[in-house]
This record gives sequence, C-alpha cells and structure tokens, in this order.
Amino acid sequence: MTSKIVRVALIAAVAAASLSVAACQPKATEATDAASDAASAVVESVEASAEVVASDAASS
Repeated sequence: MTSKIVRVALIAAVAAASLSVAACQPKATEATDAASDAASAVVESVEASAEVVASDAASS
C-alpha cells in the first residue's frame, strides 16, 4: 500500500509541475493547447488513481 501512495504522490507532483509550466507559457500555438489537454488528462488520471487507492485503503 505504501508504494501505491508514493506512486500517486509522484504522479500528482509531476502533474502539478506540468500544469504550472503550461500556465506560465504564453499561449501561442495549438501545441500549447495539446500540452494543456495532456496535462488535464494526467490530472484526471491521478485523481482516479487516488480514488482507487483511497477505496483500497478503506476496504483494508
């Protein structure tokens, strides 16, 4: 269980870093939009993983 929590925390940190980098860049091209969409997908994936970990912890 500890490794799951560490993995989710690491993914969340990467997602937050990518969002902050995307937010600090000027929106000049469609590539920026694609990067922002990818970062949003990562955040949604992290949230889903966190819910799974929380439900596993609650059932244990």
